[in-house]
Amino acid sequence: MKRVFSALARTALVGIAVLLAACAGYSGSNLKAGVATLPEVIASMGEPAMRWKDADGREQLAYPRGPAGTQTFMAFIGADGRLERIEGVLDMDHFARIVAGKSDKEAVLRLLGPSQPQWTAYFKARDELVWEWRFCDTWNRLARFDVLFDATTGIVRTTYQRPDLMGPNNVAPFCGH
Repeated sequence: MKRVFSALARTALVGIAVLLAACAGYSGSNLKAGVATLPEVIASMGEPAMRWKDADGREQLAYPRGPAGTQTFMAFIGADGRLERIEGVLDMDHFARIVAGKSDKEAVLRLLGPSQPQWTAYFKARDELVWEWRFCDTWNRLARFDVLFDATTGIVRTTYQRPDLMGPNNVAPFCGH
């Protein structure tokens, strides 16, 4: 009986260690700015969904953690190939940087990363494309943020909604940062 418990305890500890390592890679929290290199960022966080290279040699990597996740991380790499910073970008501060009538698709992508394809919709009658992101709002509630691109006028607008998404037993789903 003692051997069985020992084996179960070891298996549980290994499982916890793997889970913790995966969580560190999820957000890049295991990486140190100024120390970690681009290959280390990719080894930890995986291949980015999108990447941009600036004329000065800096790079930006987008890591959306959906569709079930509520976060997108941007890793900024300096011209020297070292990590400058990692930002979580699905928050009200970043959403506020989208300027109605001025921001375009490329600016939105560089700010928030790609939305999930299943949440992209085109409304023919309005000639409007909608991108949507799920995120945890300031009250730690699951919410949705939409960016709408009007193809006729070029006007960009945004919406924020907090639908009553209920899980089992009418309990709101966990939403953590």
